[in-house]
Amino acid sequence: MTFPALTMAFIVATLYGALFHLFAGGDARRLAIYLITAWLAFGVGQVLGSLLNVSLFSVGVLHLFAASAVCWVALVGVWLLMRRRRLLA
Repeated sequence: MTFPALTMAFIVATLYGALFHLFAGGDARRLAIYLITAWLAFGVGQVLGSLLNVSLFSVGVLHLFAASAVCWVALVGVWLLMRRRRLLA
């Protein structure tokens, strides 16, 4: 992956995590959790998109569709886990 693609992936994943925090709410700890989740999930989605040769909405070597889909699923999953943990406490 080239440096410009890596930079774009970092910016897009950071935007996804920040937007999710904007809508889900929470403190700075939750923002950190959402950002880390977005970065890791976007990377996993990029690798999966590359391995499965998903070319839908690709920007250069960046598999934007696959990375975005995995990222949003992971963010919702983390939100559900944190919500469930709060309900049980």
